[in-house]
Amino acid sequence: MPSSKPRKTVERARRLRRMMTPPEVWLWSLLRQQPEGIRFCRQHPLGPYVLDFYCPEAKLAIEIDGIAHDMGDNPARDIARDVWLADQGLRVARYPAADVLKNAGSVVEGLVGIVLEQRRG
Repeated sequence: MPSSKPRKTVERARRLRRMMTPPEVWLWSLLRQQPEGIRFCRQHPLGPYVLDFYCPEAKLAIEIDGIAHDMGDNPARDIARDVWLADQGLRVARYPAADVLKNAGSVVEGLVGIVLEQRRG
């Protein structure tokens, strides 16, 4: 995994932490409690990207996709991003923002399940 974090990416991550979307805020309110002792980071800079959330233990990138992810060239950009992340050894979990708003607890359960499964390995 690349260790360099371009300065612009770090600055963008800091800015995004102050401007989180409602689904991100709701999910972060649960993930920050470290369910099952699992540590999550928010707006995590990695290479040229800022991940919505990241679990270092599981090398898991977590993306919350709003409606804009379905528009224009965004689907192709998401695919290219996922390929780049996979090349870095990361797994990507994507959740629609609407699902987070409807039942963030279920999303957290799913994420915890991914990490626990990986622990059992």
